[in-house]
Amino acid sequence: MQIHLVRPGDTLWRIAQMYSVNVSLLAESNEIPDPNRLVIGQTLVIPIWGSYHWVVPGETLYQISILYNVPLAELMRINGITDPGSLPAGMRIYIPQKLRQTTETAAYIDVQASGAASPEIVDRVGIYLTYLNVFSYAVNRDGSLTPITDEPVIQAAYRQRALPLMVLTNFENGTFSRELAATILSSEELQTTVLDNAVAIMQQKGYGGLDVDFEYLGAENREPYNEFMRKAAARLRPLNLLLSAALAPKLSADQPGTLYEGHDYRAHGEINDMVFLMTYEWGWSGGPPMAVSPIDQVRAVLEYALTEIPRSKIMMGIPLYGYDWTLPYVPGGQWARSISPQQAVELALRYNTNIEYDADSQAPFFNYIDEQGRYHIVWFEDARSIQAKFDLVKELGIRGFFYWVLGRDFPQNWLLIEDNFVVRKPV
Repeated sequence: MQIHLVRPGDTLWRIAQMYSVNVSLLAESNEIPDPNRLVIGQTLVIPIWGSYHWVVPGETLYQISILYNVPLAELMRINGITDPGSLPAGMRIYIPQKLRQTTETAAYIDVQASGAASPEIVDRVGIYLTYLNVFSYAVNRDGSLTPITDEPVIQAAYRQRALPLMVLTNFENGTFSRELAATILSSEELQTTVLDNAVAIMQQKGYGGLDVDFEYLGAENREPYNEFMRKAAARLRPLNLLLSAALAPKLSADQPGTLYEGHDYRAHGEINDMVFLMTYEWGWSGGPPMAVSPIDQVRAVLEYALTEIPRSKIMMGIPLYGYDWTLPYVPGGQWARSISPQQAVELALRYNTNIEYDADSQAPFFNYIDEQGRYHIVWFEDARSIQAKFDLVKELGIRGFFYWVLGRDFPQNWLLIEDNFVVRKPV
């Protein structure tokens, strides 16, 4: 498939003609709300096998073969070219589909936030997933787990051959609780109760593994957390259940901060079957405007992680959302509004503004002025930013990638998975 950047004068019909695709298919594949209106800077994924290259003045077929890593003879054969050194400017060259790598993918679904729509969401995109992380069973201070209605979404996961993972959190009163985690991690009895309850639920409901998402632990809980994960591994391995952990995006072993200090990359790399690195939230609702998942920061986290964790266990995080900040940003002031990539494009269309792209962070953004005269900036994800992350996964050779969170996804993402990867299915 091919990513097309909408330019001034583009129409959906003209783009369809360029790539020889049906205009209705193009609109449907990209879920375009109004086919008669496109946003300059918007990206569309063209649903074709392979891609096209338009020759620029002075360009040779040999140069194009090097650019796309396709043998010259193959390009000549496919395109019926006899003189590769002389190509007319503007000629359309077909580039065959690249080889796809096998990878593992996962996505979190918040069943309380998605509610009754959760199974429908999983049925729609579960074909692209290896694992479905069902968020979440919150641990209580007595070791019990707060129940959730997860049977329908588990059944949907199996219908799509995705292995459901039970997510365990230290979530209390709407946030991750350091004190709750300390209460559990300081008591052998409570840890045993938590694991007894988790195993019972997994076996009863058909979960294929446990994903522990304990956050904001602080330094004092670092080693107790490691010990808890070792106990969990000892309980799950004989039952052929997977164990994973969601970890903060660290750049060094001793990185300061409550979010980072409790997560020991080396220990989790030894204990767990895989780790979910939460490589997002650099731009967050309470912070200054910036890309949610800038590629340079993501790369830095992964390169550090590779010094501590086997690459065969690393899952890179990708956000399926963006933020709309009201300017000027004031620390402690109004928080940014979370929006989906589809909503971001609709917002740019509504306020008739162009979408721009930051080359350093590999992320799209735009500015607009609302009806009250307030200035805004929006950072989100599009086909280009997703492709940049997929390229990084392939370059580093890690296990795969995952998403936070289903229900806010956008169609180009799933088209690009299909174009880049063969998703491994354990079910």
